Amino acid sequence: MATFVLFHEAMFNIGSGAIDLDSHTFKAVLSNVAPVQATSDELADITQIANGNGYTTGGVTLSGVTWSESGAGTGIWIFTSSDFSWTASGGSIATFQYVVIYSDTSTGDKLLGYFDYGAAVNITNGNTFNADVQAAGLAQFTVT
Repeated sequence: MATFVLFHEAMFNIGSGAIDLDSHTFKAVLSNVAPVQATSDELADITQIANGNGYTTGGVTLSGVTWSESGAGTGIWIFTSSDFSWTASGGSIATFQYVVIYSDTSTGDKLLGYFDYGAAVNITNGNTFNADVQAAGLAQFTVT
């Protein structure tokens, strides 16, 4: 999986409680327009790909979401989920390069971060794009 990029405002939103990594519902959306890491704050700041052919505007709900320390006293906190995917049906899903994660529970759908796949991704009819969440999780925060 591509490297996860945290939005600048995400840390403020986590600290202020606007994003609760432990209890909110998180979703992933697709975009072909580069998110602005420094200023993007809410889902409305993201240009999603067109609805249809297996993609629903608003994205997929992440399952198996956890926020936990990697081991007692390590100071490494991991935010993770189960793998998630989109399958093209009835035609190709619009081309995208970015997978954006946001809190669907927060007011304004606050953004957490995104994956940049480095090039356009095309899911043709009948094929699936699987976001393989690694053992290290979506994001790690280390207390030093």
